[in-house]
Amino acid sequence: MNMLRTAALMAALIVLFALVGQGLGGDSGMLIAFGVAVLLNFGSYWFSDRIVLAMYRAREVERADAPELVDLIDRLRSEAGLPMPRVYVIPSDQPNAFATGRNPGHSAVAVTNGIVRLLRRDELEGVIAHELAHVRNRDILTSSIAATIAAAITLLARFGLFFGGNRDRGGAFATILMLVLAPIAAMLIQMAISRSREFAADRDGAAICGKPESVANALRRLHSGVEGHEMDANPATAHMFIVSPFAGGSGGIRNLFSTHPPIEARIERLMALAGAH
Repeated sequence: MNMLRTAALMAALIVLFALVGQGLGGDSGMLIAFGVAVLLNFGSYWFSDRIVLAMYRAREVERADAPELVDLIDRLRSEAGLPMPRVYVIPSDQPNAFATGRNPGHSAVAVTNGIVRLLRRDELEGVIAHELAHVRNRDILTSSIAATIAAAITLLARFGLFFGGNRDRGGAFATILMLVLAPIAAMLIQMAISRSREFAADRDGAAICGKPESVANALRRLHSGVEGHEMDANPATAHMFIVSPFAGGSGGIRNLFSTHPPIEARIERLMALAGAH
């Protein structure tokens, strides 16, 4: 269901791009906007591991440095049918983790000092399995494609703002609505794609480690842990973490603008999986 949801959301983003492109830029405008968006996002995709790891001052560790952590990741990546990722530790007290890399052969798993201290072994196992699920599902590629199309839509809106758009295609009022609403709609769809990938990684991570309740317990403890420890995180990379690095409430309209589903919904789905076992 999560794969279908992601596919449907991606299709909606593409349709939105086509509609906005024809309405504001025509064929030539669409090609220019898409080309610029690809150039802007290609580097962040191809060098995603280097960029984000450097951003958080992550330090690569070997088995001699962190034998329990490296052995845990090695065992789980074997269960997932993946090559061994590089392992990094982030110098932060906030309990959190993420995976990055353009494909399974160029992947990395990073954990904070805080998460290693906070979680029990089975809970850390659930977190690592979740991150390996992102790697196996190629979610960096999915998020990069979504970001590229969303950026192209925003660029088209900016082109329309400066050059007036194709008013003969719908009139000035329709053009103004498109200028204002199209970037917001693109962002909402992009956020929804991110949330669907988190649900999928929860489910697939539970399958990798065989312990849905461990993933659920880890999420519960991480949610509380984030509230007590701030991280100097970049909003552009917030979607990569297993839980949002920004403390704050959820619910209502705020969920629409969130990169992560409500923690309660994630735990509920995982506990339903545990009950099914």
